[in-house]
Amino acid sequence: MITLVFGDFIGTSSAFMWNASGFLSNFRKIMKMLVEKIEQKFDQEKVIEEFEDLTKDAGKIQEETLEKILEQNRGTEYLQQWGLNGKTDPQTFKNCVPIVTHNDLEPYIQRVADGDLSPILTGKPIETISLSSGTTQGKPKFVPFNDELMESTMQIFKTSFAFRNREFPIGNGKALQFIYSSKQFKTKGGLAAGTATTNVYRNAQFKKTMKAMCTPCCSPDEVIFGPDFHQSLYCHLLCGLIFGDEVQAVSSTFAHSIVHAFRTLEQVWEALVVDIREGVLSSRVTVPSIRLAMSKLLKPDPELADTIYNKCSRLSNWYGLIPELFPNTRYIYGIMTGSMEPYLKKLRHYAGELPLLSADYGSSEGWVGVNVNPKLPPELVTYAVLPNIGYFEFIPLGGNLNGMEQANSPVGLTEVKLGEEYEIVFTNFAGLYRYRLGDVVKVKGFHNGTPELQFVCRRNLLLSINIDKNTEKDLQLAVEAAAKHLVDEKLEVVDFTSHVNVSADPGHYVIFWELSGEATDEMLQDCCNCLDKAFIDAGYVSSRKVNAIGALELRIVKRGTFHKILDHFVGLGGAVSQFKTPRCVGPKNSSLLQILSSNVVESYVSTAFC
Repeated sequence: MITLVFGDFIGTSSAFMWNASGFLSNFRKIMKMLVEKIEQKFDQEKVIEEFEDLTKDAGKIQEETLEKILEQNRGTEYLQQWGLNGKTDPQTFKNCVPIVTHNDLEPYIQRVADGDLSPILTGKPIETISLSSGTTQGKPKFVPFNDELMESTMQIFKTSFAFRNREFPIGNGKALQFIYSSKQFKTKGGLAAGTATTNVYRNAQFKKTMKAMCTPCCSPDEVIFGPDFHQSLYCHLLCGLIFGDEVQAVSSTFAHSIVHAFRTLEQVWEALVVDIREGVLSSRVTVPSIRLAMSKLLKPDPELADTIYNKCSRLSNWYGLIPELFPNTRYIYGIMTGSMEPYLKKLRHYAGELPLLSADYGSSEGWVGVNVNPKLPPELVTYAVLPNIGYFEFIPLGGNLNGMEQANSPVGLTEVKLGEEYEIVFTNFAGLYRYRLGDVVKVKGFHNGTPELQFVCRRNLLLSINIDKNTEKDLQLAVEAAAKHLVDEKLEVVDFTSHVNVSADPGHYVIFWELSGEATDEMLQDCCNCLDKAFIDAGYVSSRKVNAIGALELRIVKRGTFHKILDHFVGLGGAVSQFKTPRCVGPKNSSLLQILSSNVVESYVSTAFC
């Protein structure tokens, strides 16, 4: 008997038809299996080597990337109107094509979404539209999505994982991923539309890449793509507990989703234990497809149920919940910067001694950089720009976040200076040209020839009435300072946001807090005064002293109010994975203001400057 071994394929001579055509046919099948297996294997060092090569000559790669983008799209209506005349060099591009915002491109994108098949923004037709989160402005934006953006996403994922796995290696395990896909719908022109995360999760490359990196999700697709995120979350938790010893990473797109998941676990853990003990899914899950998928995983397991019950029972205030229930977890992973920083304290509470690794830097419009220093804590994380995923420019801010200084011409990727702050302008493969992303970043260093950026804030998230300029970070620091008054009573700020009330005279800041329990009036008045004093911007302080800005108002909302905001967002078609609590609710976001205002239970006015 002859035994043939090709990789993992083992067969015997009896399996083959020993004629020429039969042998060749079977041989081709075997080789195809081998090729597929080789392609599936993730080569960590090769990915890192490719990244190093890209960043060593970032300037040249940038020029080549811009040339490629302009060559692909030279015949588009948008580029032709600016008189490039086929030129693809950076200087001609900057001289001819204006810097724009989403409002400038919206009419073009809308025509694409409505079914205009002419080359408007891209040479190849756009078949998919991404929706921005919409949590900031109150409504989502349409953004073109194509194969090149998907390839960039996979490049980011692979590069990030390679550096992460070098520092925190994981074996063949599973990832407890709190990911949710919202429904895709068809635009007027028949294009598939969904959140950026939904477009990624539904792409075949995503699952293939995750499998290659040995981090398949604990949950079946039916849970990820379920129509009710409450039911999906319950099943994510259940799947995590079933595969508890196999979980090597806990992740979600945003830190908020991880915190929300384990806050939910605190409420439903006993029901989850019952499901595992009896092998029957709770009646709270009603979606047939989810129930069917979970029935294949769920078998009666009294021993596991007892183990989980005992572990949860002995936890002190749920500290270290994650390593206790998932003992082989190496790290917690998700976006933890910007509006996610306020959740880090609670996330560290759940994580115990496990490291928190901040995920990569991107937006619905596209990717910017990758975290190649995963050991840095989230507060210090930087992102190395990948020079081949788009063409990047940077507007120097010089410490001034108010408006766009025309005197400050954008500089290129390799021309930025250490320690300086910039607003990102980028051009991608999906029809965005010299697009103001609206993010402020600081250059913290360089990886070979590419800058490492630290996210500072969103430019449009400013609390401002008079000459005051307070950013999202300023708000966060003020809330952290005031929340210290709650520590002795073991209370915490569950979530918060703000609003500038200019209907009053003089206008004043309104801060909304949701608390974990009841606090005294005296304590909350102290918090209110502390909030007012914690805004140290010179324009704010001087305006408060002369009453050009009125006394800050602290409004306490009912428990669950921010959950209602999340439900409202999901009801509009958003994905939980993409949800960010808006830190400043503008007047256009009337629906969120209504939710907040209708749930206020107490209000306090600052006496700090009296």
